Amino acid sequence: MTDRSKSIHHSRRKRRPPLPPRGGLGATRARVPEGEPIRAWDLIWHLVSTQRHRHPEDNESAVNERFARGEVVLIDATPVAPDALLSPGTDVFFYRRPAPEARVPYEIDTVFEDDNILVVNKPPFLATMPRGSHITESVTVRLRRATGNQELTPAHRLDRATSGLILLTKRAELRGAYQELFARREVDKIYEAIADDIGLNAPLKWEHHIEKTEGEPAARILSERKPNALTHVSDIEPLTDRPGAARYLLHPVTGRTHQLRVQMLAADIPIHGDPIYPRIHALDEEDFAKPMLLSSVGLSFTDPLSGQRRSFTTPGFSGLPIPSFEP
Repeated sequence: MTDRSKSIHHSRRKRRPPLPPRGGLGATRARVPEGEPIRAWDLIWHLVSTQRHRHPEDNESAVNERFARGEVVLIDATPVAPDALLSPGTDVFFYRRPAPEARVPYEIDTVFEDDNILVVNKPPFLATMPRGSHITESVTVRLRRATGNQELTPAHRLDRATSGLILLTKRAELRGAYQELFARREVDKIYEAIADDIGLNAPLKWEHHIEKTEGEPAARILSERKPNALTHVSDIEPLTDRPGAARYLLHPVTGRTHQLRVQMLAADIPIHGDPIYPRIHALDEEDFAKPMLLSSVGLSFTDPLSGQRRSFTTPGFSGLPIPSFEP
């Protein structure tokens, strides 16, 4: 282990959680709101019963079982009795029960693995991390269950509709070092998008100001604002097996939500199969056989532990080779 990796190892060491991850999921942390003290059972039942995506069998009896098994605890792992009065500001930990989900009919392919990281090819329709109604059908939960490693954590994320390369760290103390690479924009990324061929020529540079409001499905471009999103288009190649379509190689410098999808739409070439741009599709329109044709096909970075240059690629939907690119 190098001096640099030793420093990262020690600086990232964290206290163990009061409840260990189970079934690929960490325990929920809930803070007692301001006001009067509340009975522990009432707090947990309120959180469970008001959960938007709730398992049909997660009822009052299931809450009783949590307390009986000692699975409602304080931050120091002390079990909480159901009748205990909890003061405002108290943190309580317990396991939520995921609602049933339709299985995404694609598998996660391993691209690279060593003692520290795992790089995989995420299929479309699979969330990166548990969120909303997509909990067990996520890369994080599937891989934790498959490997038994409850510390596996993505260092970055892809939209649920987007496929391609995701890097995960295998130990909690390494997570921050790799997450910071992405946060500092020190990872070169290549995406492949399939869209109509309208005669554009590469190279191109797209700059826009993109904003997305929490809770709204679509992001928007504000033309009067200073650009906050930059993407290079390095190659546009017509596809012989898809008449009228082309493969676009995209290199985002920034990472705004839905950046590539919004910029492709702004160029009048919405990505084939996009469920939001140009039209927001209803949930019951989702068809696993018709994915959005956007994939992360290349990642390149200097490893924060070894200092070595690493590059990973995976075939996109076009099947064409992925060239290197330096903007």
